[in-house]
Amino acid sequence: MEPGELISDIDEGAVDTVLTVFPDLQGRLMGKRVTGHFFAKEVLEGEGGVHACNYLLAVDVDMTPLPGYRFANWEQGYGDVMARPDLRTLRRIPWLERTALVICDVVDEDSGEPVEVSPRRILQRQVERAAEAGYRVKIGAELEFFLFRDSYDEAAARGYQGLTPHSTYIEDYHILQTTKDEYLIRQIRNGMDGADVPVEFSKGEAGAGQHEINLVYADALEMADRHTVYKNGAKEIAALNDRSLTFMAKWSMDEVGSSCHLHSSLWSEDDDRCLTWDEDAPDGLSDVYRHFLGGLIAGGRELAWCAAPYVNSYKRYLPDSWAPTSLVWGRDNRTCGLRLVGHRDSLRLESRIPGADCNPYLAYAATIAAGLHGIEQAIEPPPAFVGNAYEAEGVPRVPATLVEAIELLESSEIARRSFGDGVHDHLVNTARQEWLVANRAVTDWELRRGFERL
Repeated sequence: MEPGELISDIDEGAVDTVLTVFPDLQGRLMGKRVTGHFFAKEVLEGEGGVHACNYLLAVDVDMTPLPGYRFANWEQGYGDVMARPDLRTLRRIPWLERTALVICDVVDEDSGEPVEVSPRRILQRQVERAAEAGYRVKIGAELEFFLFRDSYDEAAARGYQGLTPHSTYIEDYHILQTTKDEYLIRQIRNGMDGADVPVEFSKGEAGAGQHEINLVYADALEMADRHTVYKNGAKEIAALNDRSLTFMAKWSMDEVGSSCHLHSSLWSEDDDRCLTWDEDAPDGLSDVYRHFLGGLIAGGRELAWCAAPYVNSYKRYLPDSWAPTSLVWGRDNRTCGLRLVGHRDSLRLESRIPGADCNPYLAYAATIAAGLHGIEQAIEPPPAFVGNAYEAEGVPRVPATLVEAIELLESSEIARRSFGDGVHDHLVNTARQEWLVANRAVTDWELRRGFERL
């Protein structure tokens, strides 16, 4: 959607609300609903943005201001930042009446300089680093979620217990069951297409009530924006139908987890030529992409937190669960952490490590950072793994817990060098604070196990 088109829609009354948003550390959309006429006159023609409290980049999921941040804290008084619209992201939101959305970059209110700890800026910096080296990284995302017949309010009132999945059986690739779900899934598919988030397809997945919707690949920043609009929009569409869905990595130990399979490929910055495939190479992998792959393996453990940021995230990683436990690569092998798929220009790596709960800006940034590290250091990957990677011995493992991932991130030279000291410290503090909050929680499992018998 072009700015001129938006102005015309506002003048004609076709748009009366503009969602002016930016992603927070959890990858959620934060911002304001701005009236159309105010957006046109004061945002586009005036200051060039909207103001927001800087605590939004220093809170947890519960919106609790967290200690340990240099960027924003009580001592500094939690001032404002400016959310400056990136007009390339303007889009209509079909499922909300007369509403448009624009994603913003967070900048310093006085200097106008980018706020480096903002997740969108973190990804932008890695895109810039890749461009400086002559590369573009393109990404496609496959997100899984569980759909329930309960509304969000009903689920909350029940403490998220005893919910009714939208299917009573595993519906992986099933057409009959997904037809019964189609009244809602179709709204999501078509809504995303109408919001400039192109969809390839939807399908039933490997759990009761579980679905997957695949998005058409794009440049990394554009894909992260689409990813975020999709997650937010899917939940909004469910809520508008008195249903709920969750992108939790593991909503129930009785069910499989929900992943975000992340497909990445390498292209030239100047002429958009695919750099992944080399028909003269014995294995079809170009030298540069082989080193990119080497970097994903070499940096996979220390950057794992960017793909799995919560305690719950690590409960996906179980043997024979479709979620990986070994940080190896293989050709079309779903037991590996990295799966090589496609042919010629469509050749790409599918990382099966991220959960559907990941912040795409951070997961994508980590992918680019690790890949560039591999290219810079000419890291050769190990041979492709053949067989069941769940039973592999002597190979690197996906971190098993949040604590392990935090320790690896904190000591990561790749993260510090790629992201910069300030951003690295900000992310490490985010990870630490999440563990401190989670470690104080008493779970239903602990009560059931220990109330009487311990």
